[in-house]
This record gives sequence, C-alpha cells and structure tokens, in this order.
Amino acid sequence: MAKRIQFSRHGGPEVLEFVDYQPAVPGPHEVRVQNRAIGLNFIDTYFRSGLYPPPALPSGLGTEGAGIVEAVGAAVSQFQVGDRVAYATGPLGAYSELHVLPASKLVKLPDAISFEQAAAVMLKGLTVQYLLRQTFALKGGETILFHAAAGGVGSFACQWAKALGVKLIGTVSSTAKAEKAMAQGAWATINYSHENVVERVLELTDGQKCPVVYDGVGKDTWETSLDCVAPRGLLVSFGNASGAVTGVNLGILAQKGSLYVTRPTLAGYADTPEHLQGMADELFGMIASGQLQVEIGQRHTLADAAAAQTALSARQTTGSTILLP
Repeated sequence: MAKRIQFSRHGGPEVLEFVDYQPAVPGPHEVRVQNRAIGLNFIDTYFRSGLYPPPALPSGLGTEGAGIVEAVGAAVSQFQVGDRVAYATGPLGAYSELHVLPASKLVKLPDAISFEQAAAVMLKGLTVQYLLRQTFALKGGETILFHAAAGGVGSFACQWAKALGVKLIGTVSSTAKAEKAMAQGAWATINYSHENVVERVLELTDGQKCPVVYDGVGKDTWETSLDCVAPRGLLVSFGNASGAVTGVNLGILAQKGSLYVTRPTLAGYADTPEHLQGMADELFGMIASGQLQVEIGQRHTLADAAAAQTALSARQTTGSTILLP
C-alpha cells in the first residue's frame, strides 16, 4: 500500500483526498517510480475542476515528478531498479508515493540535478527548451517578445534567452513583476496595465517588430501579438491562460505581413524517448552550468496538496512549488 492524492468528483481544492491505494504492478513497458519530489502546475487544477476531463473517476492527479525506479516491466531495458529518473508528461497520478508510468515518459536524471530541482523544472523547462530551441531556433542577436515574462515558464525563458544572447522583451502586469523579469534576464519589460504593448515594441525595435512572439496567454493577447510580429515572422501560441483563441480568420495573417502561426505542445516535440531525453539533457546542462537557476518558492507535504493548490490559484506563490511525499 502507498499514499496518494485523488479526487472522486470535480470542484475546488476541497475535493482532493489523501488516501491509501494499491499501486499497480508495472506492465511489460512500464516502470514504477518511488517519488522523491512532485511538481505542482496550473494544469493540475484544470483536471481537478473538470475543465480537462480525466480518463475516469476517481482519478489521481499530477504529471510531473522525480524519484528512483522501484520496479520495471519485463520488456523494459533502458531503466533498472535504482535509477534516478524524472518525468513531466503523465499519465495522471504523480501526486503519490509510488507512480506507474510508461518507460517512454521517463528520462535519466544526472547526479548533478537534485530530485527537487527536477520536479520543479521538468514541465516548464522542457517547454522553454522546445519554444526557444526548436519551434523557432534562436541563434542569438534576435529581439523577441514573450508574454507573462515573470511567470513560471516566462522566468525560465528570460534566463535561457539571455544565455543565448537574445534580447527578450517581456510583458508583465506590475512593477514588481517587471523587476523580477529583469532580474531573471529580460532585456526590457512592458507593463501592459499602463503601457501600450504594440507601441512599446515598435519603440524598442526601432519599428522593426519581432521575428517571433511567444504567447502563452491566448484570447486576451492574440490581436496584440499579431501586431508585434515582423513581416514573415512567427507567432507561437503555446497556451491559453486567458481562454482559447477561436474564430481565427487566416486572412489576417496576410494583412499583417504574410505571418506564420503555430500552436505547439510539449508532447508534439517530446514525441519519442530519444527526443525527450535529448531535450532533458540540454535542460539539465543549462542548470548544471548555472545558466538556469531553479527557484523553489514553496515546499508542501503530499498530504497538504489542497493548500498548495489554493495558494497557486490565488497567485500567492513565487517560483516553483513542489510536493514532498
């Protein structure tokens, strides 16, 4: 028997239950991981609330964690008992002492990276890796726009862009968040609560706009983002924090300069074990070299997951939050 967080109905944090459960025996291609640290992310609240329906109820929760391999399936050859591993892309059930998942979802964790660092950085860090290194392969010298630059993904993007020699303009909602983004490596910030984003981008780029704009906000920033992309440039719409972008008229891309638009996902880039491990290796290398700092602002026990989610939803957290079994 082991402990886990589960929910039997949708709702607020109060529906989360800390229960005993019997972990499954790994199937032929599966691995059972003894979690040492678990990542907390906004997407977890979407499954809990029912915005994203889980496969069935009752359901486990969470997709990100790090720990030690405890058991392997008969067909698994790339991992063995005792290996240090991390994961970020499911399936649901990471909020647990023991988690069974496909071996294809795991990466090997080098000794230089702690379990807590891995649990705090995997999902956000791998997202930044594919955005900056693959969706638009930044080479250095570019001036880019990144929305919500002081957020979890944005903070890592600021650091990574600076390491690449890229000038990142970050949008923020307050002076405090502007200061945070600048401290993380942003080249400039735009406080959209009182500044016009498009006008400021034109000023900062001498009227050239940006070859790529990264937009994880969605509906509320869609039009603004399009107006900040240089002719034949790329708008990367990778999230929908304010709601999904709908009703898009492709003709607007022609009107605004023969623009490109993509809607990528982490799963679309980490689509093979080899791709996933390669992305993780680059991420871990950035951390080991000191170019990427992992800020863990909050640590909660696994039993205290409801309080941790409450704080996250109320925007009372800084950096990453992790759960400790």
